[in-house]
Amino acid sequence: MQTHGQMTTPGADATTVVVGVDGAGRSRRLRDLAAALDRPVRWVTLPSSDADLDLVLTDARAADAVVIVDDAHHGQPSSWRALAAAARAGQAMLIARRPVVRAVELADLDQVVAAAGTVDQLGPLDAAGVAAVVTGAGVTEPDEDTIEEIRTASGGMAAVAASLATATSRGSVATATSRGLVPAALRARVQRRLAGLPADSAAVTQVLALLLDVPDSVVARAAGVTVATVADTSNVLQERGMIAPGSASLIPAVAAAIRTDLPVVVRRQLHDRVATALLDSGTDPLLAAVQLRRARVRTPTAAVAYAGAADHLRFRDPDAAVSWYDAAVEAGAQPAAVDLGRAEAATQLGTPVDLTDVSGEPARLAIVVAAIAAQQGRWDRAAEALADADGPGAALAAVAWAATGHPERAGDAARRARTEPSGGTPEALARLAEAAAGLAEPEAMLPLLIESAEAAQRTPPDVVLPDSPHALGALVAGLTGDVSTAERLLLAGLAAGVGGPVTARRHQLLLAFTRMRAGRYDTAAAELAPGPDPTAWDHPTARDQLLAAALAAGMARRSGDVARMREAWNGVETQLARRAVDLFAIEVLEELVVTAARLRRMVRARPVMDVLDDLVARAGDPPTWVVAVGWIRVQVAVALEDAATAATLAGELATAATLAGPRQRAQGAAALAWADVLAGKVDVDRVCSVAGDLATNQLPWDASRLVGQAAIRTTDATAARRLLEHARGLSAAEVGGGEQRGRAGVLSEREIAVGRMVLEGRTQREIGSQLYLSPKTVEHHVARMRTKLDASSRAEFLAALREHPGVVD
Repeated sequence: MQTHGQMTTPGADATTVVVGVDGAGRSRRLRDLAAALDRPVRWVTLPSSDADLDLVLTDARAADAVVIVDDAHHGQPSSWRALAAAARAGQAMLIARRPVVRAVELADLDQVVAAAGTVDQLGPLDAAGVAAVVTGAGVTEPDEDTIEEIRTASGGMAAVAASLATATSRGSVATATSRGLVPAALRARVQRRLAGLPADSAAVTQVLALLLDVPDSVVARAAGVTVATVADTSNVLQERGMIAPGSASLIPAVAAAIRTDLPVVVRRQLHDRVATALLDSGTDPLLAAVQLRRARVRTPTAAVAYAGAADHLRFRDPDAAVSWYDAAVEAGAQPAAVDLGRAEAATQLGTPVDLTDVSGEPARLAIVVAAIAAQQGRWDRAAEALADADGPGAALAAVAWAATGHPERAGDAARRARTEPSGGTPEALARLAEAAAGLAEPEAMLPLLIESAEAAQRTPPDVVLPDSPHALGALVAGLTGDVSTAERLLLAGLAAGVGGPVTARRHQLLLAFTRMRAGRYDTAAAELAPGPDPTAWDHPTARDQLLAAALAAGMARRSGDVARMREAWNGVETQLARRAVDLFAIEVLEELVVTAARLRRMVRARPVMDVLDDLVARAGDPPTWVVAVGWIRVQVAVALEDAATAATLAGELATAATLAGPRQRAQGAAALAWADVLAGKVDVDRVCSVAGDLATNQLPWDASRLVGQAAIRTTDATAARRLLEHARGLSAAEVGGGEQRGRAGVLSEREIAVGRMVLEGRTQREIGSQLYLSPKTVEHHVARMRTKLDASSRAEFLAALREHPGVVD
């Protein structure tokens, strides 16, 4: 038995049946077997007359020769009976035939010969077999790549491989056959085998030559025949060595030879019939397009399929969609017919889009215009583009109006979105609009933004998002001090791919920004490391450039790196001059404006603050937003060491903070403490308590800086030491995220000391007395430790402390 092209040695009786399709190397195998014999041979050529065959058999018996019959399937029943009789009488034979036996006499001969010897079943050659064929064709020491290319293109069929060996002198076999550069010998071989096919089978063969992976029903429809004809033709083609054993497709090189010989007009007609058959068969539009593109079909019908695939993918895989739109145009689609879809896909990729000549459905176009404007930081233009929109456009308009400080208009847009007929506005966008309408209360916005994000993960909306609910939710969560929710939203958005690649980049930047603000500088920096696709950052949007600059400035400011602060500011100064400011970016702008104050460049940043003031006033001075802007101004006064201005601003901020949430109240108290510190008045307990509140509300660096500056400015050496120790505890960056809580090193030395006393059963007052801390500061330490150790109850907290290295000796 031949296995993967390996040779076997004939038995002593030299009786063997070689079975293989045309081109599998039957004749070559017979020659090799004959050459290995030490007995004479007599060749029989069929068909042959009975008299001629009898003469050969008589001569073979007299000479004790082996009878060799090639292509036994070409014989007549009388010839097969005579050969079978001779075999029964002990005549040694080597017989080669095709695999299919359609006559009882041939089957009888096969059985007799096989019973006396072996059956050599020829299958596709393996790499070693192909190498032998190629070497035999005159190619000296073929390399492994060439061998593999020939094996793949030939389907392992010896005759085809031998023909392809001549192509190696012209370079890659795969490239040659793909371009129609099929060796003349192979083309002639294929033409001979096609010549005897009926018209219906020839039509089927032409369709099969496109190498489509489609059901027989589609092949039949394209060829205009029955499914039974397709099956019969496939069997015939396999017998003739055009389909390799075990395969359902034409041998690639054979298919290339068939396509090469098709006139251009016939080829286009064939392509169009196949495209029509695929689309009419109910095949999935994307699968149909994939098959047509693989076959390089470029006809108007194929263009429809390609455009359909692009439309199907533009919100799920925009990069692939752009490629499909290109294929549609190449196949004959009018560019104007696909420009809008291409713009939707490109916008999600973050690549530049020119909408000058783009037309199409007004609602879709308006959303694209709005998304591009939002990516450039121009929510005002996004709002204008969507001013009269309904359905999804109205929901997105609500976000744009909220970002620009128009809660009433946001509410009107949200109501328009709600009044759409069922299904008009996706659930994710409906919740997003409701959140935008509640601009005055960020704490109330957050649950709706979470619902919007979860709905977008379940069923991504088929629109281009100006910003994702995950990003907006993270920004609002950060404003309220809920860093955990911000992280969960951003990680979920990244995992789900909501909004496309441009939004994924934004989610990653926001995740780094969120972690930086929470004092986790190591993980923030890790988010900025180059990913597996560095080109994903080739076209950052203006909004993301601003965010990246704020992140760089914030990291530099926290490390005291003035050179990097200057670099970050210089890279974004021109952009800020455009005054592309919105409420959701308020903490991002904080980092840049305070950096400008540190660099003594407030002349460029003041217009930004003026715009923020106008936005907040336009929104009706909601307390949370008032405090957010006021906090920036206090930080600017601190950076400029302007004690008088700080005192005035702190009073206003503290008043507004009483009407807002815990984070804003902490900022209000901290503003007053800063005013006193700048004036040289340092109350140690008060400063530590206020700083603890800031840290609890996820502003650890602000907290440590307040305490550190208080330590510098106090004249009491004991107080200074106590403040510096407290500042060091606050400034210790957390190690990793929630997934790393509880690992060694997560607690600072001060926290380990506190933990030991907690395990000893001491009260917060007793711990504070021994460590020179106020009870309130001890309370904040314990709260932070429970968060780090992921302990939801006192029992879990005590158990985690006992397991933590250093707490228990």
